Amino acid sequence: MDCIPRTLSRGQTYDALSSQANITGYRAVVEASNEFGRFFAGQMTAAGKVAPAKVLVVGTGVAGLAAIQTAKNMGAIVRAFDVRPVTKEQVEAMGGQFLEVDYEEDGSGAGGYAKEMSKEWHAAAAKMLGKQCEEVDIVITTAAIPGRKAPLMITKEMVSKMKSGSVTVDLAAESGGNIGTTVKDEKFITDNGVKCLGYTDLASRLPTTSSSLYSNNISKFLLSMGPQTTKVKDYMYIDHEDDAVRGMLTVENGKLMWPAPLPPPPPPKKEAAEVAPVEIDYRAPYVVGAKQAGYLGASVLGMGCIAPDPAFSAMFTTFALSNIIGVQVVLGVTHALHSPLMAVTNAISGTTALGGMHLVAHSESAGVTTLGALATTLSTVNIVGGFIVTKKMLDMFKRPDDPPEYYHLYGIPAAGTMAFYTAGSMSGHVPEIDSAAGTLAGLLCIGGIGGLSSQSTARLGAASGQAGVALAVASTL
Repeated sequence: MDCIPRTLSRGQTYDALSSQANITGYRAVVEASNEFGRFFAGQMTAAGKVAPAKVLVVGTGVAGLAAIQTAKNMGAIVRAFDVRPVTKEQVEAMGGQFLEVDYEEDGSGAGGYAKEMSKEWHAAAAKMLGKQCEEVDIVITTAAIPGRKAPLMITKEMVSKMKSGSVTVDLAAESGGNIGTTVKDEKFITDNGVKCLGYTDLASRLPTTSSSLYSNNISKFLLSMGPQTTKVKDYMYIDHEDDAVRGMLTVENGKLMWPAPLPPPPPPKKEAAEVAPVEIDYRAPYVVGAKQAGYLGASVLGMGCIAPDPAFSAMFTTFALSNIIGVQVVLGVTHALHSPLMAVTNAISGTTALGGMHLVAHSESAGVTTLGALATTLSTVNIVGGFIVTKKMLDMFKRPDDPPEYYHLYGIPAAGTMAFYTAGSMSGHVPEIDSAAGTLAGLLCIGGIGGLSSQSTARLGAASGQAGVALAVASTL
């Protein structure tokens, strides 16, 4: 079963090494906790404070990750180290702290295992691990290289620096061990009181689980060769193209099939044609920008040359500034609120009703008066409908647990402003108050659109837009 490639995606179901290593990592923590003289989780009681245990896991393969998860679930502070930097995310996802060596070298090897590292890397790693051994209470090592003696990661000198009562568990004891004080299949206590476990039967200490998972590995493998794949009842099909089957096939019809042929080497990479470096013209964008600035200046001054009277110039100034302000405000609206934005702008654009009201008031033609009345009516529908749709859309973002909102209180200053303006306008002593009311209405409408820049101010923006349109209508009347 251990001949099935571990890197084969569907072969993970048949991977007996992984299923047993998972049990071994879990059991290593259980054995360590049995030998350790304190809680794993920290406690604060009336009788005193107990600090949490610190666990160092060396090697973050299947067994290492299982040990990290188990120790973390028991409340320990877990640190982990591996020669493969790609395992950092897995360690941190389980709540562990990944330790790194101050030396750049990748230890990722074939088949998901680690490769042998350089002497320089080992020197830097030894320095880091030596410091960690002085701090931690439990060390669990799982580092292994297929077909080679297990690398020595924790020396006797490092163990001698550990606190009395500390525990080491060496899961690589069968292949020589990662810890210098490991004795295969025995518990050894050092002179400074460190308990060193070198058991090689940890999976067998959970017989029910290990037998269940291993039998599942075998049954799933055999079933993949039978009716599930061939669709023929009672027919066992040995597919030589199946990497999982071919990897463990020994004899077929009296013919020796071992070992499986090596996979063909990857095709040689085609040498890419040399691409001539593209010369970047850093001056070009500035030239384009200067031209656009020149066109803008000439256009604005040209409008001044053809303006027939001061009223046109004032209107052109308002038009230009409103375009710039409108673009900047709309660009600030968040994407999630684009639909409410369309409804609000639709309502505000309904202020075309003001032009219809002017036509109805000052026109001497029945046709023009009719068109003005029709424009006023349709624009009013646009205003009312736009704000109603905006409210309904914003209500869709509201959650049941959101705090209550009191935006209706903004109606008080709105009503006060309207009363102030009405009194001033009717008194006849402040003729410029109409212009100020128009300016305030414009600011409130711009604020209505700007409020949609975030969900926290969207409803306030809707209220601002309603007040602006109301004030504009009152000013026009």
